[in-house]
Amino acid sequence: MGSRASTLLREEEIEEIKKETGFSHSQITRLYSRFTSLDKGENGALSREDFQRIPELAINPLGDRIINAFFPEGEDQVNFRGFMRTLAHFRPIDDNEKKSAASSEPPLNSRANKLQFAFRMYDLDRDDKISRDELLQVLRMMVGVNISDDQLGSIADRTIQEADTSGDGCISFNEFMKVLENVDVEHKMSIRFLH
Repeated sequence: MGSRASTLLREEEIEEIKKETGFSHSQITRLYSRFTSLDKGENGALSREDFQRIPELAINPLGDRIINAFFPEGEDQVNFRGFMRTLAHFRPIDDNEKKSAASSEPPLNSRANKLQFAFRMYDLDRDDKISRDELLQVLRMMVGVNISDDQLGSIADRTIQEADTSGDGCISFNEFMKVLENVDVEHKMSIRFLH
C-alpha cells in the first residue's frame, strides 16, 4: 500500500502540503496511505462514515465533534489536503516554528490555531461564542450519565461565571483564550505520532 500512496500523490502536492502543514515528506506519504485505507469508496475523499470506522473516534465521547471538524461547512466529504490541514492542528510545534511564526502567518499547529480549533469543539452553532447550553451539551457528551444534570448545570454556570468577563452570559474566543493562558495547549493538543 505504501507504493500505491507514493504513486497517487504527486511530488508537487507533497511539497505544497509540507509548506502548508509542516509535515515531513515521510509523514505525508504515511498519512496518505492511512487516508487511502480509510477511503472505502475509493473516490479520493473521506465521508463521516469512513471516520466513524476509526476505533479511537468511535469510542471517544467527542468523536462526532472531532469528525465534524474535518468537514467544511455544508460539505459531506473531505479530500486529502483538507484531512492534512485538520491533522496539522494536532502536530506538536517545535522551537524553530515558534521563532518563525513571529515573522509570518502562524502555522496551523500554533497555540492560537489550536485554541481556535478547541473553541470550535464547544461552539456548536458556530456563532463565535459558547453559550451555557452548548457547554452543557459538550459536557454531557464527555461525561455521559456519570454526573447528574444538576451537577452539570453547576459546572456550566461556574465555568461561564469565571470566563465571561463581558457579562453577556457566553464565552467569546478572547475569553476562552484568557482562561487557557496558563494551560500548555501546545502539549495537550498534540499527538506525538504526528511529530
